[in-house]
Amino acid sequence: MKRRPVILLIIVSAILFVACTKKDETNGVTSKLFGNKDKSDTVYTYPFTGLETTEEPNNRAVAVMVNNQIQARPQSGLHEADIVFELLAEGNITRFLALYQSTLPERVGPVRSAREYYFNIANGYDALYIYHGAAKFVDQMIKDEGIDFLNGAVYDNDKKLFVRESFRVAPHNSYVLFDEVYKQSETKGYEVEATHDGLPFLDEDEEVIGKNAPYVKIEYYHNSPIVEYEYDETKEKYSRISDGEQTVDLETETPIELDNIFIIEADHQVIDSDGRRAINLESGGFGYLLQKGKVQKVQWENDNGYLIPVKDNEVVPFVRGKTWINVIQTTPPANVEQVQIEEYNE
Repeated sequence: MKRRPVILLIIVSAILFVACTKKDETNGVTSKLFGNKDKSDTVYTYPFTGLETTEEPNNRAVAVMVNNQIQARPQSGLHEADIVFELLAEGNITRFLALYQSTLPERVGPVRSAREYYFNIANGYDALYIYHGAAKFVDQMIKDEGIDFLNGAVYDNDKKLFVRESFRVAPHNSYVLFDEVYKQSETKGYEVEATHDGLPFLDEDEEVIGKNAPYVKIEYYHNSPIVEYEYDETKEKYSRISDGEQTVDLETETPIELDNIFIIEADHQVIDSDGRRAINLESGGFGYLLQKGKVQKVQWENDNGYLIPVKDNEVVPFVRGKTWINVIQTTPPANVEQVQIEEYNE
């Protein structure tokens, strides 16, 4: 008779434990709280999109230099990038740095040459840096700064890591094949796994604030290049238009659809006779953040390598999904209105 209370206590405790476990399973966090070894119950978050996954996202990010000259359009693989950074290269041409982590495409390109501010961005996000060729002094800077890189000029058309396509002419025809990226990185002694710090993201039930912004036009120079974003209320995403044509994937014709458009002003300086630039991505400055058809005037900061929006000294979270970051000049060319936002009033 003395043992009955103990038995009852054990039974009650077991029932409560099972009930709590079942409750937490519905929230997708059982294995984290109770040590459940079934990994399929664990919910992880991709660091650069904020989207959920059942597999631990421990693959290292890969950042690829992508050509944006007319001869290189449409490009391959841009629609699968977590973040795309668009900055001026020489003259009035922009070039992309496409960051991949949540999705690894079959191939990306055309791949172009390196520039200092691009590889600094890649390094800030702890990404493997992929490019094709560079001036000797730029190659030396990459090595001196300890950047983990794969240079297409070394693997030119080896048909494993890089391939040159016959339907385009050089330098607009080099593509990186992702099946080999981590393999070749390992042969160079680079880490191919990483635990990336996550960007700040809105909770699913949080509302986006701001003024209506269904359309934005970015003009880097007079009439060229022109980037436009149009908001689709049904998809709750922005599509991208470049010089009057929708940006789509070469192979699949999948359109670029984005959840965040982050436009930031940074100081640009031409530093040599070839028109190469230095762009200050450290000091912060003014910006616009477009999400869900709305826009906010913000500041931007470089937070340990990540470019993030800030307002009233508080970080402004991104919407979960894909992001495009356009870097414009603090001092625009004469007679150029760099950013025009429809239905936006000061």
